Amino acid sequence: MTDATRMQEHTLAPDQLRDAMNRLRLEVGKAVVGQDGTITGLLIALLSRGHVLLEGVPGVAKTLLVRAFATALGLDTKRIQFTPDLMPGDVSGSLVYDAKTGEFDFREGPVFTNILLADEINRTPPKTQAALLEAMEERQVSTDGVTRPLPDPFLVAATQNPIEHEGTYTLPEAQLDRFLLKLLVEVPARDAELAVLRRHASGFDPRDLGAAGLGQVVSPSEIRAAQRAAASVTVADDVLGYVVDLAQATRRSPSVQLGVSPRAATALLAASKAWAWLGGYPAITPDHVQTMIVPTWRHRIRLRPDAELEGVSVDAVLASVVQQTRVPI
Repeated sequence: MTDATRMQEHTLAPDQLRDAMNRLRLEVGKAVVGQDGTITGLLIALLSRGHVLLEGVPGVAKTLLVRAFATALGLDTKRIQFTPDLMPGDVSGSLVYDAKTGEFDFREGPVFTNILLADEINRTPPKTQAALLEAMEERQVSTDGVTRPLPDPFLVAATQNPIEHEGTYTLPEAQLDRFLLKLLVEVPARDAELAVLRRHASGFDPRDLGAAGLGQVVSPSEIRAAQRAAASVTVADDVLGYVVDLAQATRRSPSVQLGVSPRAATALLAASKAWAWLGGYPAITPDHVQTMIVPTWRHRIRLRPDAELEGVSVDAVLASVVQQTRVPI
């Protein structure tokens, strides 16, 4: 990065950066209708340098959403279709013998990109799922004793189908804990679904986003500056204590077998900062924490088997935790 670029990033006003993020949401909305909350979740993950797990039935535009998001950002994106026979090297890359030189050269895998779409991540065995662990946590790939950094920014958007379990593998807890947010991509409401059909009737082709008028609306310098601005949102000690109290309350809940970890508390803090910054707040409030707690923690809690049999949901447990935890004034 040049000195001129750094100077340009520091001269961008907060309102300019927020306007750029709003342009991003509007641009993605040209291709994806009725998923405003999911678009905002992806934006929060980008600002927080986190990753997203998208869960929804087939046909609710999960893949289109990620492609449109990358297009509006002007970032490189690659897609991996996870299957039972996928190997770790197919994700991270592998050493390939070059007959001309007589040496082994490293061939980069699809993980070397800005936005990686891991489609149906639960259809591959844990060994291959784990190939993403180092990339997601350290933003690097280590092969044959050599560490190779990934591009910046780097975001993994993984999808999974919540209703089809045949031929799938449950994501291990360590893998789930690396996702900042788990977003539920719902079937759109009637008006939104009608708008989708109108667009397709008018010739919209989801495979050709350029023809649909989508283009880059945010510069790399604006992305980096917005990430720094979101990270600089201040937090009072009583709000920090509130996050800790919520985390400890999940561990004491009678319905919970495994509560959230300290990493989950830091994830909630980062997501709350991004949400507060998008709203123009200089510091996070308990309201911001309460808004982000469900998407940030819903995938990090394991319920007791008897609670699952009784139909208890993680979202309901988190709602109860929020209700029962004292809010700092």
